[in-house]
Amino acid sequence: MITEEKAMLIVISGPSGVGKGTLCKMLLDADRKTVFSVSATTRAPREGETNGKEYYFVTDDEFLSMKERGELLEDAVVHGHRYGTPLKPILETIKDGHDVILDIDTQGALNVMSKVPDCVSIFVLPPSWAALRARLLGRNTERPEDVEIRLNNAVREVEQLAKYRYVIVNDDGPGGLDRAFDELKSIVNAERRRTIRYIPHLKDQ
Repeated sequence: MITEEKAMLIVISGPSGVGKGTLCKMLLDADRKTVFSVSATTRAPREGETNGKEYYFVTDDEFLSMKERGELLEDAVVHGHRYGTPLKPILETIKDGHDVILDIDTQGALNVMSKVPDCVSIFVLPPSWAALRARLLGRNTERPEDVEIRLNNAVREVEQLAKYRYVIVNDDGPGGLDRAFDELKSIVNAERRRTIRYIPHLKDQ
């Protein structure tokens, strides 16, 4: 049997602090066929972040120039900063046969879904609002007032849940993260066998 396999775009969203980045990293480490799409942002890098790895850190003028040249698949303003997804690296990566993971907010995700209807959209939920607040405070990367802004934004983000194809709950209980990761892997593996991407050709003999 000869098979034709097409790579896919995987969109992962969820409130700040829900664990999207951790799940994405686990998938990237476990699956060599997946590649992370590095977004551009105008926010300052956090401690430990490297330009070109977590994000491309750019100025407002640089970001707007990228947008005007049509270099972004999507862009949005989130928590007062601009975020966008460079298009060219995604197209090249998918053409090379690798699945691309986008870790983006709901604004950007909905834009991508409208432009790429066959993308795999996944929303990650916390087990409760209290757990999400505790995670954000525990990161010690934002001021308390910024945490409240993120929590308020999270309410609006969760309202978009039904527009995603899948939902995963990243629980704080024993084994919660492992269960969420198992679900993520199951989704990816199932989507790779959809007939729009996996096309077997039977030989005569």
